[in-house]
Amino acid sequence: MNSSSEERDTRRREYIALFIIVVILFPALAAMTVGGYGFIVWMLQLIFGPPGHSIG
Repeated sequence: MNSSSEERDTRRREYIALFIIVVILFPALAAMTVGGYGFIVWMLQLIFGPPGHSIG
């Protein structure tokens, strides 16, 4: 293969990698982060009770 063909293939692979990162990886990481935070809050509320005013 000549250099222009190799550059084209490399550029195509880079665009595919960018697409995977932007469309699949970042949204999945964001959802896992929010879900993980929600799970931690839920578990803490099971242990310590819901937030609210203390009596006394």
